[in-house]
Amino acid sequence: MADHPVDEKLPVLKMATTGLQHVAAMYAGVVAPPLIVGAAIGLTATDLTFLTGACLFTAGLATFLQTIGVWKIGARLPFVNGVTFAGVAPMTAIVASTEDKSDALPVIFGAVIVAGLLGFIAAPVFCKAVRFFPPVVTGTVITLIGVSLLPVAFGWAQGPDPAAHDYGSATNLGLAGCTLVVVLLLRRFTRGFVKQIAVLLGLVAGTLIAIPSGATDFGPVADAAVIGFPTPFHFGAPQFQLAAILSLCVVMVVSMTESTADMLALGEIVDRPADEKTIAAGLRADTLGSAISPLFNGFMCSAFAQNIGLVAMTKIRSRFVVAAGGGFLVLMGLCPMAASLIAVVPRPVLGGAGVVLFGSVAASGIQTLVRAGLEKDNNVLIVAVSLAVGIIPITAPEFYHAFPETARIVLDSGISTGCVAAVLLNLVFNHLGPRDRDAHDVTHPMEAGEEITGAPRTPAAP
Repeated sequence: MADHPVDEKLPVLKMATTGLQHVAAMYAGVVAPPLIVGAAIGLTATDLTFLTGACLFTAGLATFLQTIGVWKIGARLPFVNGVTFAGVAPMTAIVASTEDKSDALPVIFGAVIVAGLLGFIAAPVFCKAVRFFPPVVTGTVITLIGVSLLPVAFGWAQGPDPAAHDYGSATNLGLAGCTLVVVLLLRRFTRGFVKQIAVLLGLVAGTLIAIPSGATDFGPVADAAVIGFPTPFHFGAPQFQLAAILSLCVVMVVSMTESTADMLALGEIVDRPADEKTIAAGLRADTLGSAISPLFNGFMCSAFAQNIGLVAMTKIRSRFVVAAGGGFLVLMGLCPMAASLIAVVPRPVLGGAGVVLFGSVAASGIQTLVRAGLEKDNNVLIVAVSLAVGIIPITAPEFYHAFPETARIVLDSGISTGCVAAVLLNLVFNHLGPRDRDAHDVTHPMEAGEEITGAPRTPAAP
């Protein structure tokens, strides 16, 4: 029997180029947290480069765990792992509350280790939540993942620095638009391998187009070292402070919730639905990768939703392609010069490609909702309210400004709040209450409800 496309091993060149495309799609997301936290601490340029390389290296290790797997660890799906952005706010809060800034990273690393180990232990219990994710819930969450990521692409399209004079300039938006057009043309008028790597080719074309405008900076390549290993505990041995640990444990719960939703989304896209066993293995990879990461000076790791869009668009479902991307990440961590090559790609160019990638995720969610029984009034309400709740942090970023910082870690994540809302509403509308519903209305144990038309129910056959 032929292997499932998820387990297919592609030719070396195709695997390498498509793997590199995954790295290009997630690179900015990996390097942003260390740059923000490092700047808050006041690290030197050398230490900041080291911290960024360490996060790339640990992202590669976590991706290996997730795609290749060992024992009961790893979802064995084309799943990219990297530094979660959900931890940025609490980590910068830890930095602000640490009197001696040289202790900030050791305190963060200690908290990540504890949160990762506790998450690893909780994974077999946490995964049982999968039964609360029928199509009406997963479709809503997948759509929210795409919608939540689109503002990131729009921000990239405007430029790297909101304070810069050219932020949002016609030049930057033009570069983003050109990249988007190149990707669309390649997807429309090419076929086969070229069509599958349209995003990577679009990034290359956009970078070349940006050279005359001065937006492409090759300085990082010239200044980067050829070899550099992330020395264990480079910034000091981990320190364990209760407040920091509790803060990042909350982040771990948020991360595990989002990873569960991402695995369910990816399972639908690659036609290998994620069951409890798969989700438990995936969460173990997430949490173990996070626990190991501080050893090499990295932060908490989680799934990267933007790469799900790349899988959906290219139709390349092989987990070994993503494993090849993990190999490139490890290489970049060991070779700063290699990492700097991706850094050459201007942020507006990434933004143009991001519109396609993130929009593809939202489109996949809509496809799932088509199968969710939206002819039923209950399910329409679930989707409507959950989407509204999930979009709040996007359309009104300061909506929860009066809430405690710990609560905002969860509330400011539209994916998490929308996911929780969808699960709870599904329970309320489709599970709680009278049990006299007949079989005609209940097409799935988690999908009940009356039809919008209000047509009378047909009595169940005796």
